[in-house]
Amino acid sequence: MSAPALRAAEQWSEVRSAHFTVLTDANEKQGRQIATQFERMRWMFQTLFPKVNVDPANPIVVLAAKNDKSFSALEPSVYLAKGQIKLDGLFMKGPDTNYMLLRLDASEQHPYATIYHEYTHLQFAAASEWMPLWLNEGFAEFVQNTDIRDKDVHLGEPSVDDILYLRQNRIIPLPVLFAVDHNSPYYHDEQKGSVFYAESWALTHYLEVTDHEKKTSRLGDYMHLVSQQVAPVAAAEKAFGDLKQLQKDLESYIRAGDYKQFVLSSAAAPIDESAYKVRALTPAESDAARADFLVDVDRIPDARALAEGLLKQDAKNPLAFETLGHIAYREHDAGAARQQFEQAVKLGSRSYLAHYYFAMFSMGQGGEPGPEVEESLRAALRLRPNFAPACDLLAEVLAMRREKLDEAHMLNVQAIQLDPSNVTYRVNAASVLMSMERYADAQAVLSIAAKLATNSGERALVQGRIDDIARIQSMRAEAAAHPNEGQVEVLVGVVGALPKHPTEPPTGAKHFAEGVIREVTCDYPALLQFRVQGAKKTVAVYSNDYFKIALTAQGFTPQGDMNPCKDFEGMKARVEYAESSDKTVDGQVTAVELRK
Repeated sequence: MSAPALRAAEQWSEVRSAHFTVLTDANEKQGRQIATQFERMRWMFQTLFPKVNVDPANPIVVLAAKNDKSFSALEPSVYLAKGQIKLDGLFMKGPDTNYMLLRLDASEQHPYATIYHEYTHLQFAAASEWMPLWLNEGFAEFVQNTDIRDKDVHLGEPSVDDILYLRQNRIIPLPVLFAVDHNSPYYHDEQKGSVFYAESWALTHYLEVTDHEKKTSRLGDYMHLVSQQVAPVAAAEKAFGDLKQLQKDLESYIRAGDYKQFVLSSAAAPIDESAYKVRALTPAESDAARADFLVDVDRIPDARALAEGLLKQDAKNPLAFETLGHIAYREHDAGAARQQFEQAVKLGSRSYLAHYYFAMFSMGQGGEPGPEVEESLRAALRLRPNFAPACDLLAEVLAMRREKLDEAHMLNVQAIQLDPSNVTYRVNAASVLMSMERYADAQAVLSIAAKLATNSGERALVQGRIDDIARIQSMRAEAAAHPNEGQVEVLVGVVGALPKHPTEPPTGAKHFAEGVIREVTCDYPALLQFRVQGAKKTVAVYSNDYFKIALTAQGFTPQGDMNPCKDFEGMKARVEYAESSDKTVDGQVTAVELRK
């Protein structure tokens, strides 16, 4: 049962430091302490990893609940059921905000280990295109037991569970460990995954300690090599030497149990607490902030109750309309989401997200975007200049109009710099480069995107654009041999936006197909194709705008927003589709009900 998230009886405050926003129902002193704690954590990363550490593209908001009661009013409802693990902290990477939820009265030794672990991944996001998975996870496990004190930071405390697990199980051969990627069973299988995480921690800890004691830089040399695109195993042989000997040394290290810790003095960290901006939130502001978080943890009824309560007090409260827009977005009602965000924008919203989502859902209506779309995206970037999704979407708007392509390209570059691991941004950048007839540059961008793709949807998206380039070059060669009234120029103008199937109202006869979704492919900007493999037959369907698909779930609650390109493959579903004039497929999708 969900704990009620009603109007806060206590005063909530906001503490803004240089890199974090803390919202708390505790006193100002505790809010400042939490802001300083995370500023020290950030400083630690800058000190240890000056070349890879960057701030995330999306803001970090810390919700610091003073006790279990206020924490329970915000945590995901699944953890409130009897017998569930008791949380002290939670990290959640949302589509537009990175949230940390923590309980200030937590008494465990490392109550925020999960937060520190995920924050480590966030810090290394810019290195994701080259950092091997074992090292990324090894660093996160190494940092998660960090103890941040007033004047120093203690890190590297071993995990008792990891040590016991490694002593009771055979470790993974190092050449195999170094080659593990997102598709490996060592990353997905529960039992193999446990060994992978524990061994990644142990090897990282061993290398960090021995490098420090022997004044070597083997781990740094390895990171440099893989950042230069040297294969992980080859890089390990060059940086670490004989891998068989390294494995023997690691096994001895695990058995010996002599695990040292590192202590960094943070007294000189450039943290200016006097520059923090502190203010008391109005009840409406605290309700709106909590409601937005509740949407992201799927406590929709609680979020809706808070938003509707705001409107009863003030029918023109833009914060309430923003929350209702987020709820409609989560419920996959694009039309309602656009209406709510449009109201927020008209009422003078100062939220970059309201402007961005109004533009995004306006784009989902099809056709060439109107001037209000560009205006809202530019407003979003004025409010938050480093918001990668707005950079990417504004580039798309300009590219669709075939104007200001140089600006569109620079916006693509900015989006990639802000979020280097985002495959879609790179594919979109390649599309703009293709419109500029810079095909070699587009291929270079796509070659990196192909390495970053982690699922079949992303791989298909990248391959589709690579195929487009090959098709254009083939047609250019044909046109050069047989000049033919500029057909190549026509193709160049529409490639990447031309649907393979007709865009038409779904007025044809409706049918249903039940089975497993297979062969999901996506294309820019929102084209989707897949097959529904049933017991008796397989049905082929498409959508030229997957934002318009009515998406529901039966028997389970999705963890965050469902992305058809990433999440549909292999899922059971009941799919509604309308007959199309294109007889190469069975029809176009109107609704999908996903099932466990």
